[in-house]
Amino acid sequence: MQLTLLCKAAVLGMAVMAAAHPGAHEPSSMTHAQKRSFLTNAKRSLGQCADHLERRGLNARIEARRAEQYEFHRRQALAARDYNPSANTSHHSPLQVNSNTPEQDLFAKDPVCILSPEGEIGPFWVKGELIRSDVRDGEAGVPVILDGQFINIETCEPIADLYWDVWNCNATGQYSGVQSDMNGNGADASNLDKTFLRGIQKTDSDGVAQFKSVFPGHYSGRATHVHVVAHVGATVLPNNTLTGGNAAHIGQLFFDQDLISEVEALYPYDTNDVAITKNADDHVVQDETEDTASDPFFEYALLGDSVEDGIFAWITLGVNVSASYETSYAASLTSTGGVSNSDSNSANTVNL
Repeated sequence: MQLTLLCKAAVLGMAVMAAAHPGAHEPSSMTHAQKRSFLTNAKRSLGQCADHLERRGLNARIEARRAEQYEFHRRQALAARDYNPSANTSHHSPLQVNSNTPEQDLFAKDPVCILSPEGEIGPFWVKGELIRSDVRDGEAGVPVILDGQFINIETCEPIADLYWDVWNCNATGQYSGVQSDMNGNGADASNLDKTFLRGIQKTDSDGVAQFKSVFPGHYSGRATHVHVVAHVGATVLPNNTLTGGNAAHIGQLFFDQDLISEVEALYPYDTNDVAITKNADDHVVQDETEDTASDPFFEYALLGDSVEDGIFAWITLGVNVSASYETSYAASLTSTGGVSNSDSNSANTVNL
């Protein structure tokens, strides 16, 4: 089919560019024009997967599952706030939905985000993070459920047993697990042992994984975002961490600016006096979306009457599982705590 031919051509092209680095692609090996071409053509071709997924019943299962998950977490949020569960809730989405839009309509309009051939990992990835779904670790902020589905762009099939690795800063712009002058108090070695807002989850047979997290805050020079690595072919160790496999994607996901503004007006986000960088001014957003149909933004719905009650955010991601990218890490999480990577070049990296 056209999609398979396109992806094989894209994989071949990337393999030629990475000949100097067998089994991996350097971020600098793909030109801006080549990345734009890949994203545009892949987005168009992945649209042909729709009928295939519909025939398999995958779309219906995902729609029903997300509606069930949304309602479950919505009721939990309302109960925690002592609200009337029958009260109307507000829904916000780039799809222009409103509070009267039926759930089946909201979840049926799931866009597919073609991930860039390779995005930026940033300087603060931690190797050896735990496989777990609840990554909050008591952090203050707006609760968010991150729900992701991964589709193989070569076969139009869901990617089972992919390990979705996520991490983001907390409400005041700090990352856990690292020690750096670019991340709060660079003299605070205790931060190496912290694990908040970091974790890994395995996708199910429908290519779906989910996290309970906290909506990220902001720091200097970057828009609000969540870091992503998609691991395929990895093995789980007895200590509940991963080994082996390859990183089929490295990148970042974003939120609607209106939602960010609502969250940033709340405590403790409003205690951060660092200037906010908007999506329109963020270099990574521009690189991921300029001249392409790529849309690396979470869809979302509120779990209550306002953002304080929590957010249900979801995205469907198209991934080329044949790709393999190099990962650079700032620290490792070990059985005795975090250990900085002395070979890390994070001190010279400006893209967080």
